[in-house]
Amino acid sequence: MPQMGVSVSEGTITKWLKQPGEAIAQDEPLLEISTDKVDTEVPSPGEGIVAEIRVAEGETVEVGTILAVIAAAGAGVAEPAAAPPPAPVAYEEPAPAAALAPPVVTASGSEPHSPPAASGNGRTFVSPVVARIASEHGVDPNVVAGTGTGGRVTKKDILAYIESGAQAPAPPAAAPAVVPTPAPAAAAPPAPPKPAAPAPVAAPLQVGEVEEPMTAMRRGVMEHMRRSLDTSAHVSSAIEVDMSRIVAARERLKKEYQASYGVNPTYLAFIAHATVETLKDYKWVNAEIRGETIVTRPWVNLGIAVALEDGKGLIVPVIRNAQDLNLLGMARAIADIAIRARTKKLLPDDVQGGTFTITNPGGFGTFHGTPIISQPQVGILGTYALVKRPWVVQDELGQDVIAIRPLMNITLTYDHRLVDGAYSGGFLRDLRERLEGWESAE
Repeated sequence: MPQMGVSVSEGTITKWLKQPGEAIAQDEPLLEISTDKVDTEVPSPGEGIVAEIRVAEGETVEVGTILAVIAAAGAGVAEPAAAPPPAPVAYEEPAPAAALAPPVVTASGSEPHSPPAASGNGRTFVSPVVARIASEHGVDPNVVAGTGTGGRVTKKDILAYIESGAQAPAPPAAAPAVVPTPAPAAAAPPAPPKPAAPAPVAAPLQVGEVEEPMTAMRRGVMEHMRRSLDTSAHVSSAIEVDMSRIVAARERLKKEYQASYGVNPTYLAFIAHATVETLKDYKWVNAEIRGETIVTRPWVNLGIAVALEDGKGLIVPVIRNAQDLNLLGMARAIADIAIRARTKKLLPDDVQGGTFTITNPGGFGTFHGTPIISQPQVGILGTYALVKRPWVVQDELGQDVIAIRPLMNITLTYDHRLVDGAYSGGFLRDLRERLEGWESAE
């Protein structure tokens, strides 16, 4: 299992593209894996014959696990490789009994329970993803039962623990020594414990219903979207844009870009380029909240939301340093990440580090929406269907007349903890002016 990114510690085998006995060339796709960030193909590290498959489809294993054995052509089925010897584990010498502090005796004469050891189950490591989720929900990973190798807590373990409603027990405070006192004559009986809430029971399948397991990507989307709603104060504003000049500019450049560069200048490329230019004047829309500080940056790592086929997931690959791209560069970058996302060529690092996101459901005909912010960003732009509608404009005499114009709704969903309505309104106004005055800007 390859290391698919600094924050990815495990992956799920979704499909083997080769079977035992089949020949494979170096860099030819061998299997597909799914992580909480991307679904991607894994190329073969060498050529030969697939001699053995060790991990079945649907299984989740840690980075570094041997998935398959590839033998040299003509060498026959290779013997399973011997597992490497386990790394030595360092243990601390126990303190001598005489050095241990005497137990504290309570008023009842009994000894309190000792707090659990920091690593009572032997775990010394959790992945960055698990550590982040545990920190956000105030959970101590050491109290979660791990199902990973050696009892390590996986992402599935920590999410299941949180969804169960369990709370991490706080370590007991050290109690001072107390001098026993006589018990009161009549002590009130303790209140009966509150009955635990029954665990939710899944409803039985009805006739015609089909059950299928949730993919790692879908679980990741579910967790990320729920966490975003729990984190940010979501507010959405919308503006209508007359795209007449953009339509004309696209028609003028389309043949040239396709003939000379093999790139189609989509409306999204125009909007993305204008958005990045506008973000230079509105640094807080491209910012991040860290604790009680605001972090701004001079660059824009632009995320573009890409829907996978058949509703299998939503992925947001990132165009890094988008502020350095002209219109042609932006069109190329958008086409590249869309193709790599849909052909499973992205790596987890390709979907991290975004500072602002654009989503484009207008390609399906929708005219309005309220997207969810991708954490830890504070804004996401929605672009919608380009529709010809009657519009009031001024003629050459300065008179108001009704004309047919290609109009588009554009929304900005922002985190009201940082971005206010006036600030977001100014951003949308300036973005509209850039789009409606495109020829003069060129």
